[in-house]
Amino acid sequence: MTTKTILLAATLLAGVALPAAAFAQDFNPDATIRIGSLYEPQNLDNTAGAGQGINEAFNGNVYEALFQLTDAGSVEPKLVESYEASEDGLTYTFTLKAGVTFHSGEPLTAADVKYSIERVTAEQSKSSRKRSLSTITGIETPDDRTLVITLSARSISLPYNLSYVWVVNDAATDITAAEDGTGPYSLAEWRRGSALALERFDGYWGEPASNGEVIYTYFTDATALNNALLTNAVDIITSVQSPDSLAQFSGNPAFTVTEGASTTKELLAYNDRVAPFDNVQVRKALARATDKARLLNSIWGDYGTLIGSFVPPTDPWYVDLTGVDAYDVDSAKALLAEAGYADGFEFTLDTPDYDPHPIVAQFLQAEYAKIGVTVNINVITANEWYTKIYQERNFEATLQEHVNHRDIVFYGNPDFYWGYNNPEVVKLIADAEAAGSEAEQVEKLTQANRIIADDAAGNWLYLYPQIVVSAANVTGYPVNGLNSQFFAYDIEKAE
Repeated sequence: MTTKTILLAATLLAGVALPAAAFAQDFNPDATIRIGSLYEPQNLDNTAGAGQGINEAFNGNVYEALFQLTDAGSVEPKLVESYEASEDGLTYTFTLKAGVTFHSGEPLTAADVKYSIERVTAEQSKSSRKRSLSTITGIETPDDRTLVITLSARSISLPYNLSYVWVVNDAATDITAAEDGTGPYSLAEWRRGSALALERFDGYWGEPASNGEVIYTYFTDATALNNALLTNAVDIITSVQSPDSLAQFSGNPAFTVTEGASTTKELLAYNDRVAPFDNVQVRKALARATDKARLLNSIWGDYGTLIGSFVPPTDPWYVDLTGVDAYDVDSAKALLAEAGYADGFEFTLDTPDYDPHPIVAQFLQAEYAKIGVTVNINVITANEWYTKIYQERNFEATLQEHVNHRDIVFYGNPDFYWGYNNPEVVKLIADAEAAGSEAEQVEKLTQANRIIADDAAGNWLYLYPQIVVSAANVTGYPVNGLNSQFFAYDIEKAE
């Protein structure tokens, strides 16, 4: 990948678009796949608060883990040849694949995996999965291909949780702007605020990528992103943000529109530590004052899904809870009165500055005015959101899209940014992780899901649709939005 290639992409985005070529029958194994996205990483280290964009670009492409969450939602071995657990479930022994090398040329060893796990669990780590690995009490490396992990308690989700631990060369130091992974691509160049380029790694241990290079071009405006696809400046939009834009692509033979399963939830999160959001009746009142069906239709038309909790249908512990705190303005007013807020109250809603959050904020502002609640909208950037909300917990309420897969566990962590703390839920989630069978785990997490919904711990507005649009000559891309990952290595392009 050369600087010239990125400059060419930038020229196209400036408006000098290449003409659409006639589609050939054969795929070009050295093709450049141009991906348009709204989610540029804040840095390149997923333990340093890089945001969802790093998962989209790097997960499975540049970095790999012992296990991989597939696009279909299953967990499969990746860098692991085999593994076994002791009878008491407290010791796991992993045998690594042979012949795996990092992009720097160094061989993968058990010491690298140990280093990578410890990066995620370190005190300074900002990984959202840090707590999920807290039962690890020891990691031993008896030889280069053997890793032994000991636990303080059973962890039925250990293989799943290890799929979030990217294996990094233990010789690597600061990887916020560099990388040394084992994936099918290596980093060619990152131009902050513009584009990130990956090139096929010829020394890859597995099946080589079906294309020669991938360029992620970043946009701050959905309309500009759509125009880039229309003018042949990008080949794929990983996640369409508005149904209005689909009319430009649906029914047009030059494009393919695919709808898959999403795990991205639009959430009105309260700071449950502070009044009045420490009051369950207040939270339930706001839930009942929200016409979610009208909101979803105004944003997505016929797309998207209403959800009554934080759990999407792709999670095993999903149950339909849309009837809990269903839309009822009179009931909302009555609950506020019972809570001591008959005349309403006022709060500040910190809102990320990108779509659809500002529109959602205005909708909620109008809805809550009907029950006497005044919403002051404070628009902030993604970086400000991370510092003010996620790190400092300095907020009353906020909007955010949560992309993580199987993330009900965050409600079992009272230290998480929203501060929800129900001891019964904390215990259920802990007991589910220590379960001796998947059936027991599902039973306990289903119970926790119901309690969280009854507590109106947050206001779960809707589940995003996952709509991928591509040029018709591009195939092989993932269609689901699980955890915001987007595997690029199977994408093919006819030219």
